[in-house]
Amino acid sequence: MALTRKGAARRRSRNNALERPEYGWIWKPLLALLVIYLVVCLGLGIWWSRTPASFDVEQAVVEQRGASSGSTAARGAVTTAALMTLVETLLEKPGGYLRNDLAPPGLWLDNMPAWELGVLSQARRLARSLPAMEQTSAPQLQTVKARLMTDSRDWLYPGTEKHLAQALDGLKDYLDSLGEGGDAAFGNQGQGLTAWLEAITGSLDELGRRLTASIGSRDELRDLNIDTEALPARTPWYRVDDVFFESRGQAWALMHLLEAVRRDQADVLASAGVSKRWEQLVAELQSSQRRLWSPLVLNGSGFGIFANHSLVLANYLVRARDLARQITTSLGEVTAVSAPTTSESPGSKAQPSENASEQPPIDTGDGSASAKGENAGQGASGGEASAGKGDTPVETAGQGSGDSASEPNATSPSSPN
Repeated sequence: MALTRKGAARRRSRNNALERPEYGWIWKPLLALLVIYLVVCLGLGIWWSRTPASFDVEQAVVEQRGASSGSTAARGAVTTAALMTLVETLLEKPGGYLRNDLAPPGLWLDNMPAWELGVLSQARRLARSLPAMEQTSAPQLQTVKARLMTDSRDWLYPGTEKHLAQALDGLKDYLDSLGEGGDAAFGNQGQGLTAWLEAITGSLDELGRRLTASIGSRDELRDLNIDTEALPARTPWYRVDDVFFESRGQAWALMHLLEAVRRDQADVLASAGVSKRWEQLVAELQSSQRRLWSPLVLNGSGFGIFANHSLVLANYLVRARDLARQITTSLGEVTAVSAPTTSESPGSKAQPSENASEQPPIDTGDGSASAKGENAGQGASGGEASAGKGDTPVETAGQGSGDSASEPNATSPSSPN
């Protein structure tokens, strides 16, 4: 009987194992796959968050013109090539364009999307000013402006990447027209340059205010010549890094664009006596790109053990703002003197409508578009707020004694390439 009972128990045990199997072993491989996935996402996130290196604007002309690089290019080729390289950087850097990502690890990142917003903001600002700089009618520039002004978070087809690629194609067509035998060229009197510098001045002023809004004590802002009454509400702690990286992105893009304009407009800057100040302006923006050794953007105060990275960056941008304001004043005086004796070109006649009354659609970062007039010399919020936080200020365009040092190509109105 005992053997019979033991045999029956074994049969019941086998039947139970077959009819009601235990799946406790499955969680182990699933957990291993989850750990591997998280490690891969972490590695990709670190790699994708690395800021792209700076580039040489003269070499950018050679690369963008391709087979035509051996022929002479008209004035404006360096600026156009630099703008093309900025757009290409957004598309071709590690991870590609991340601001509209819907899946990890891009969805989890916010520093690089904020940096992308900064670069895109300066690209938009120059695209709005290019028609006023061009002395002829160039329909490609209107297409470029329209493509860059779309919502930076578009992910449905055609997404932001598609719009950026279309803007790149338009810039390529315009760069080809700047080649030998083409009719397009920047004006030789610095048309549109003053209005662009006024917009830059306003943007740098606004960035300085947004960066210093994270500082608790207003006494620390005395040396920055910042109106504490005009500061926005204090930046929440979880958005300090977003504002910081957006400002770094704007400074990175502006550094290259100013260097490119210096090559194209060397004779104009020399005649206005602002060549040295222009170099100092570029140097201040280059200093703002020094390596950030801390893994976090710190918000310390005074002589404490923690640095205040936002305040340091604000120092560089405020000094750049002051230099841009001085250059704008000097260029405006020269333009006012030479305007009555200079014949107007189609590009100069179109300048007021491009820089004063135009109201392009504005990317607010939440999928909607609004319109703001571009008021020279007023502050701008830089296009959008930083990535992933939701509450985004609307971009309002209109950002922001001479030295007569000679420039390498001050005697030639055209690019050496």
